[in-house]
Amino acid sequence: MENSNETASRGKYLFAAFLAPFIWGFMSIPVRWIRDYPAEDILYFRIITALLVLWIYLLLFRRKTMTADIHKFRLLPRTGKLRQICLTLLASGLIFGNWFTYIYAVNHISIQSAALAYLTCPLITAAGAYIILREQLTLWQKIALFIAFGSVCLLANGSLNDVLWAATIATCYAFYLIVQRVSTGFDKLHQLVVQLSICALFVIPKLIYNHHAIPAEPLFWGTIFLIASLFTIIPLFLSMYALIGISSTTTGVLLYINPLIAFTLAVAYFQEPVSPIKYVAYGIILLAIILFNIKNIKETFSGSRAQAKG
Repeated sequence: MENSNETASRGKYLFAAFLAPFIWGFMSIPVRWIRDYPAEDILYFRIITALLVLWIYLLLFRRKTMTADIHKFRLLPRTGKLRQICLTLLASGLIFGNWFTYIYAVNHISIQSAALAYLTCPLITAAGAYIILREQLTLWQKIALFIAFGSVCLLANGSLNDVLWAATIATCYAFYLIVQRVSTGFDKLHQLVVQLSICALFVIPKLIYNHHAIPAEPLFWGTIFLIASLFTIIPLFLSMYALIGISSTTTGVLLYINPLIAFTLAVAYFQEPVSPIKYVAYGIILLAIILFNIKNIKETFSGSRAQAKG
Protein backbone atom coordinates (compact mmCIF):
# COMPACT_ATOMS: atom_id res chain seq x y z
CA MET A 1 0.00 0.00 0.00
CA GLU A 2 2.81 2.43 0.90
CA ASN A 3 4.56 1.69 -2.39
CA SER A 4 1.31 2.30 -4.27
CA ASN A 5 0.79 5.62 -2.48
CA GLU A 6 4.39 6.61 -3.18
CA THR A 7 3.97 5.83 -6.89
CA ALA A 8 0.69 7.79 -7.04
CA SER A 9 2.38 10.74 -5.34
CA ARG A 10 5.29 10.60 -7.80
CA GLY A 11 2.78 10.48 -10.66
CA LYS A 12 1.26 13.70 -9.34
CA TYR A 13 4.62 15.49 -9.52
CA LEU A 14 5.33 14.04 -12.96
CA PHE A 15 1.97 15.31 -14.21
CA ALA A 16 2.77 18.80 -12.91
CA ALA A 17 6.19 18.64 -14.61
CA PHE A 18 4.46 17.59 -17.87
CA LEU A 19 1.69 20.21 -17.72
CA ALA A 20 4.02 23.20 -17.29
CA PRO A 21 5.91 22.83 -20.62
CA PHE A 22 2.68 21.74 -22.33
CA ILE A 23 1.14 25.12 -21.49
CA TRP A 24 4.33 26.99 -22.37
CA GLY A 25 4.36 25.32 -25.77
CA PHE A 26 1.40 27.47 -26.86
CA MET A 27 2.79 30.76 -25.53
CA SER A 28 4.10 31.89 -28.92
CA ILE A 29 0.50 32.48 -30.04
CA PRO A 30 -0.37 35.33 -27.61
CA VAL A 31 3.19 36.73 -27.78
CA ARG A 32 2.81 37.08 -31.56
CA TRP A 33 -0.49 38.96 -31.07
CA ILE A 34 1.49 41.90 -29.66
CA ARG A 35 4.68 41.59 -31.71
CA ASP A 36 4.47 45.25 -32.81
CA TYR A 37 5.25 46.38 -29.26
CA PRO A 38 8.87 46.53 -27.98
CA ALA A 39 10.03 43.30 -26.33
CA GLU A 40 11.05 45.13 -23.15
CA ASP A 41 7.57 46.67 -22.79
CA ILE A 42 5.96 43.24 -23.10
CA LEU A 43 8.37 41.89 -20.48
CA TYR A 44 7.94 44.77 -18.04
CA PHE A 45 4.15 44.75 -18.10
CA ARG A 46 4.13 40.96 -17.93
CA ILE A 47 6.16 41.08 -14.70
CA ILE A 48 4.05 43.84 -13.13
CA THR A 49 0.74 42.19 -14.07
CA ALA A 50 1.84 38.75 -12.86
CA LEU A 51 3.09 40.29 -9.61
CA LEU A 52 -0.20 42.10 -8.96
CA VAL A 53 -2.24 38.95 -9.64
CA LEU A 54 -0.01 36.91 -7.32
CA TRP A 55 -0.09 39.42 -4.46
CA ILE A 56 -3.90 39.68 -4.65
CA TYR A 57 -4.22 35.89 -4.54
CA LEU A 58 -1.76 35.47 -1.66
CA LEU A 59 -3.25 38.27 0.45
CA LEU A 60 -6.77 36.95 -0.03
CA PHE A 61 -6.21 33.22 0.37
CA ARG A 62 -2.75 32.44 1.77
CA ARG A 63 -1.96 34.99 4.45
CA LYS A 64 -1.39 32.32 7.13
CA THR A 65 1.08 30.35 5.02
CA MET A 66 2.88 33.58 4.10
CA THR A 67 3.20 34.47 7.78
CA ALA A 68 4.53 30.98 8.53
CA ASP A 69 7.21 31.28 5.81
CA ILE A 70 8.25 34.73 7.04
CA HIS A 71 8.59 33.32 10.57
CA LYS A 72 10.58 30.36 9.22
CA PHE A 73 12.97 32.72 7.42
CA ARG A 74 13.49 34.79 10.57
CA LEU A 75 14.45 31.65 12.51
CA LEU A 76 17.20 30.75 10.04
CA PRO A 77 20.80 31.30 11.16
CA ARG A 78 22.67 34.16 9.51
CA THR A 79 24.37 31.86 7.00
CA GLY A 80 21.01 30.29 6.12
CA LYS A 81 19.44 33.69 5.52
CA LEU A 82 22.35 34.81 3.37
CA ARG A 83 22.17 31.58 1.34
CA GLN A 84 18.43 31.98 0.74
CA ILE A 85 18.80 35.63 -0.25
CA CYS A 86 21.60 34.83 -2.73
CA LEU A 87 19.60 31.98 -4.27
CA THR A 88 16.53 34.23 -4.61
CA LEU A 89 18.52 37.03 -6.25
CA LEU A 90 20.12 34.56 -8.65
CA ALA A 91 16.76 32.98 -9.53
CA SER A 92 15.25 36.44 -10.14
CA GLY A 93 18.02 37.39 -12.56
CA LEU A 94 17.78 34.09 -14.41
CA ILE A 95 13.99 34.20 -14.88
CA PHE A 96 14.20 37.85 -16.00
CA GLY A 97 16.82 36.97 -18.60
CA ASN A 98 14.87 33.93 -19.78
CA TRP A 99 11.65 35.88 -20.30
CA PHE A 100 13.25 38.76 -22.19
CA THR A 101 15.28 36.60 -24.56
CA TYR A 102 12.27 34.34 -25.24
CA ILE A 103 9.95 37.25 -26.08
CA TYR A 104 12.54 38.86 -28.34
CA ALA A 105 13.32 35.60 -30.11
CA VAL A 106 9.67 34.76 -30.79
CA ASN A 107 8.85 38.21 -32.18
CA HIS A 108 12.10 39.16 -33.92
CA ILE A 109 14.12 36.01 -34.65
CA SER A 110 11.88 32.97 -35.20
CA ILE A 111 9.62 30.65 -33.25
CA GLN A 112 11.93 27.81 -34.24
CA SER A 113 14.81 29.53 -32.40
CA ALA A 114 12.69 29.60 -29.24
CA ALA A 115 11.81 25.94 -29.80
CA LEU A 116 15.50 25.10 -30.20
CA ALA A 117 16.16 26.81 -26.85
CA TYR A 118 13.91 24.41 -25.00
CA LEU A 119 15.45 21.50 -26.83
CA THR A 120 18.84 22.58 -25.52
CA CYS A 121 17.59 23.48 -22.03
CA PRO A 122 17.05 19.91 -20.74
CA LEU A 123 20.56 18.94 -21.82
CA ILE A 124 22.01 21.87 -19.87
CA THR A 125 19.73 21.13 -16.91
CA ALA A 126 20.68 17.46 -16.82
CA ALA A 127 24.39 18.21 -17.19
CA GLY A 128 24.25 20.95 -14.55
CA ALA A 129 22.31 18.80 -12.10
CA TYR A 130 24.73 15.91 -12.68
CA ILE A 131 27.80 18.10 -12.08
CA ILE A 132 26.52 20.58 -9.45
CA LEU A 133 23.85 18.62 -7.56
CA ARG A 134 25.39 15.17 -8.07
CA GLU A 135 22.05 13.83 -9.33
CA GLN A 136 22.55 10.34 -10.72
CA LEU A 137 21.67 9.27 -14.24
CA THR A 138 20.96 5.71 -15.33
CA LEU A 139 22.65 4.26 -18.40
CA TRP A 140 19.42 4.60 -20.40
CA GLN A 141 19.08 8.25 -19.37
CA LYS A 142 22.64 8.96 -20.48
CA ILE A 143 21.91 7.27 -23.82
CA ALA A 144 18.70 9.33 -24.16
CA LEU A 145 20.59 12.57 -23.52
CA PHE A 146 23.25 11.57 -26.06
CA ILE A 147 20.53 10.90 -28.65
CA ALA A 148 18.85 14.22 -27.87
CA PHE A 149 22.16 16.05 -28.15
CA GLY A 150 22.67 14.58 -31.61
CA SER A 151 19.24 15.78 -32.73
CA VAL A 152 19.94 19.28 -31.41
CA CYS A 153 23.15 19.34 -33.46
CA LEU A 154 21.08 18.49 -36.54
CA LEU A 155 18.68 21.34 -35.81
CA ALA A 156 21.49 23.81 -35.09
CA ASN A 157 23.30 23.11 -38.37
CA GLY A 158 23.34 26.16 -40.61
CA SER A 159 21.80 28.74 -38.23
CA LEU A 160 24.36 30.26 -35.84
CA ASN A 161 22.07 33.19 -34.94
CA ASP A 162 19.27 30.86 -33.88
CA VAL A 163 21.74 28.75 -31.89
CA LEU A 164 23.13 31.74 -29.96
CA TRP A 165 19.67 32.98 -29.00
CA ALA A 166 18.56 29.45 -28.16
CA ALA A 167 21.63 28.89 -25.96
CA THR A 168 20.97 32.11 -24.01
CA ILE A 169 17.30 31.30 -23.41
CA ALA A 170 18.11 27.71 -22.48
CA THR A 171 20.98 28.49 -20.11
CA CYS A 172 18.91 31.01 -18.15
CA TYR A 173 16.03 28.62 -17.59
CA ALA A 174 18.16 25.53 -17.01
CA PHE A 175 20.06 27.18 -14.17
CA TYR A 176 16.81 28.65 -12.85
CA LEU A 177 15.52 25.08 -12.44
CA ILE A 178 18.72 24.03 -10.69
CA VAL A 179 18.57 27.01 -8.31
CA GLN A 180 14.93 26.22 -7.52
CA ARG A 181 15.86 22.63 -6.76
CA VAL A 182 18.51 23.82 -4.28
CA SER A 183 16.23 26.47 -2.73
CA THR A 184 14.02 24.29 -0.54
CA GLY A 185 12.09 24.74 2.69
CA PHE A 186 9.75 27.51 1.57
CA ASP A 187 6.47 27.57 -0.32
CA LYS A 188 7.21 27.72 -4.05
CA LEU A 189 4.48 30.28 -4.74
CA HIS A 190 5.94 32.56 -2.08
CA GLN A 191 9.37 32.19 -3.64
CA LEU A 192 7.92 33.15 -7.02
CA VAL A 193 6.28 36.32 -5.70
CA VAL A 194 9.53 37.38 -4.04
CA GLN A 195 11.45 36.75 -7.28
CA LEU A 196 8.97 38.81 -9.30
CA SER A 197 9.08 41.56 -6.66
CA ILE A 198 12.85 41.76 -7.09
CA CYS A 199 12.40 41.93 -10.87
CA ALA A 200 9.87 44.74 -10.35
CA LEU A 201 12.47 46.79 -8.45
CA PHE A 202 14.39 46.94 -11.73
CA VAL A 203 11.33 47.23 -13.97
CA ILE A 204 9.45 50.10 -12.28
CA PRO A 205 12.26 52.69 -12.68
CA LYS A 206 12.61 51.61 -16.31
CA LEU A 207 8.88 52.16 -16.85
CA ILE A 208 9.01 55.59 -15.20
CA TYR A 209 11.82 56.75 -17.51
CA ASN A 210 10.59 54.78 -20.51
CA HIS A 211 10.34 56.83 -23.69
CA HIS A 212 7.54 54.61 -25.00
CA ALA A 213 3.94 55.64 -24.40
CA ILE A 214 1.97 53.29 -22.15
CA PRO A 215 -0.15 51.10 -24.45
CA ALA A 216 -3.88 51.82 -24.30
CA GLU A 217 -5.21 49.11 -26.63
CA PRO A 218 -7.47 46.47 -24.99
CA LEU A 219 -5.76 43.76 -27.09
CA PHE A 220 -2.40 44.55 -25.46
CA TRP A 221 -3.67 44.46 -21.88
CA GLY A 222 -5.88 41.44 -22.45
CA THR A 223 -2.93 39.57 -23.95
CA ILE A 224 -0.59 40.68 -21.16
CA PHE A 225 -3.07 39.43 -18.54
CA LEU A 226 -3.38 36.10 -20.38
CA ILE A 227 0.42 35.74 -20.58
CA ALA A 228 0.88 36.78 -16.94
CA SER A 229 -1.69 34.32 -15.57
CA LEU A 230 -2.06 31.29 -17.84
CA PHE A 231 1.45 31.33 -19.33
CA THR A 232 3.44 32.63 -16.36
CA ILE A 233 2.06 32.01 -12.88
CA ILE A 234 0.40 28.65 -13.48
CA PRO A 235 3.23 26.84 -15.36
CA LEU A 236 5.97 28.34 -13.16
CA PHE A 237 4.15 27.16 -10.06
CA LEU A 238 3.61 23.70 -11.60
CA SER A 239 7.29 23.52 -12.53
CA MET A 240 8.44 24.49 -9.02
CA TYR A 241 5.84 22.19 -7.42
CA ALA A 242 7.14 19.27 -9.48
CA LEU A 243 10.65 19.84 -8.11
CA ILE A 244 9.37 18.91 -4.64
CA GLY A 245 8.95 15.28 -5.67
CA ILE A 246 11.15 14.65 -8.70
CA SER A 247 14.67 15.58 -9.77
CA SER A 248 15.51 18.71 -11.76
CA THR A 249 16.97 16.37 -14.40
CA THR A 250 13.59 14.71 -15.00
CA THR A 251 11.82 18.08 -14.92
CA GLY A 252 14.32 19.45 -17.39
CA VAL A 253 13.92 16.59 -19.85
CA LEU A 254 10.13 16.93 -19.78
CA LEU A 255 10.68 20.46 -21.10
CA TYR A 256 11.10 18.81 -24.50
CA ILE A 257 7.29 18.84 -24.69
CA ASN A 258 7.44 22.64 -25.03
CA PRO A 259 9.56 22.79 -28.23
CA LEU A 260 7.70 19.89 -29.83
CA ILE A 261 4.49 21.91 -29.53
CA ALA A 262 6.24 25.16 -30.52
CA PHE A 263 7.75 23.48 -33.59
CA THR A 264 4.34 22.13 -34.60
CA LEU A 265 2.82 25.61 -34.26
CA ALA A 266 5.67 27.18 -36.23
CA VAL A 267 4.97 24.82 -39.13
CA ALA A 268 1.19 24.40 -39.03
CA TYR A 269 0.00 27.72 -37.60
CA PHE A 270 2.68 30.33 -38.40
CA GLN A 271 3.73 28.73 -41.71
CA GLU A 272 7.47 29.05 -41.05
CA PRO A 273 9.61 27.16 -43.61
CA VAL A 274 11.12 23.94 -42.26
CA SER A 275 13.78 21.74 -43.82
CA PRO A 276 13.12 17.94 -43.96
CA ILE A 277 16.03 17.24 -41.58
CA LYS A 278 14.20 19.09 -38.81
CA TYR A 279 11.30 16.64 -38.96
CA VAL A 280 13.78 13.81 -38.46
CA ALA A 281 15.46 15.64 -35.57
CA TYR A 282 12.21 16.29 -33.72
CA GLY A 283 11.17 12.66 -34.18
CA ILE A 284 14.47 11.54 -32.63
CA ILE A 285 13.91 13.91 -29.70
CA LEU A 286 10.47 12.44 -29.06
CA LEU A 287 12.09 8.99 -28.90
CA ALA A 288 14.70 10.35 -26.46
CA ILE A 289 11.99 11.75 -24.17
CA ILE A 290 10.27 8.37 -23.97
CA LEU A 291 13.59 6.59 -23.42
CA PHE A 292 14.69 8.97 -20.65
CA ASN A 293 11.41 8.63 -18.75
CA ILE A 294 10.68 4.96 -19.46
CA LYS A 295 11.20 3.98 -15.82
CA ASN A 296 8.94 6.77 -14.54
CA ILE A 297 6.28 5.90 -17.11
CA LYS A 298 6.34 2.22 -16.13
CA GLU A 299 6.15 3.02 -12.40
CA THR A 300 3.28 5.46 -12.90
CA PHE A 301 1.22 3.06 -15.02
CA SER A 302 1.94 0.06 -12.77
CA GLY A 303 0.87 2.14 -9.78
CA SER A 304 -2.34 3.14 -11.54
CA ARG A 305 -3.13 -0.50 -12.34
CA ALA A 306 -2.43 -1.52 -8.74
CA GLN A 307 -4.80 1.15 -7.46
CA ALA A 308 -7.49 0.07 -9.93
CA LYS A 309 -7.23 -3.54 -8.73
CA GLY A 310 -7.29 -2.42 -5.10
